Amino acid sequence: MNSALKNQLRQSLRARRRQISAAQQQLAAQQLMQRIIKLRAYRRARHIAAYQASDGEISPALLLRHATLQHKTCYLPRIHVGGAGQKYMSFQRYHPRQALRLNRYGIGEPAGLRYGARSPKELDIVLVPLAGFDKHGGRLGMGGGFYDRCFAFKNRKPQRKPLLIGIAHHSQEVSALPIDAWDIGLDVIVTDRTMILPRRGRGKR
Repeated sequence: MNSALKNQLRQSLRARRRQISAAQQQLAAQQLMQRIIKLRAYRRARHIAAYQASDGEISPALLLRHATLQHKTCYLPRIHVGGAGQKYMSFQRYHPRQALRLNRYGIGEPAGLRYGARSPKELDIVLVPLAGFDKHGGRLGMGGGFYDRCFAFKNRKPQRKPLLIGIAHHSQEVSALPIDAWDIGLDVIVTDRTMILPRRGRGKR
């Protein structure tokens, strides 16, 4: 039941963000950066992971440049396929001037082995992409389950780092999302217009 609801909502929200103009995207990215750099957690962080925006996602590129200038180490996700065909995600070191290669989903990721991986548990902040969110910290991803698997330990110990910051356009908010047991919750949500500290007491988060 949740799967069908999620797919329907995902398609609707993805279509909504694709309608955002290039000028609006640029302004949103600037507003997003200004909100995040004011966070105490960001100022203290040394290891920050983000993503390459695609499909109308709000871009964290400006923030990654700012973090690099502040001598923070940045990371991007890289998709791997295991021996049994199981897909999983790691976080590889990244510099904004670094060339990227396109993965099977058409998203840029660090290539080669000279940019080492860092354990998800050793990151300070992860800027998490999403299709939709609610004020309770619920996250609707793209359906691959990569972030849910990678940060499953946060469901058992929510206070453990990294701080998971969902970033999105304000138009991606919905009143309530269908939640499954394996869905990770967000610690903070930052949009181009506001910052949300999710309410406690709904589900496991």
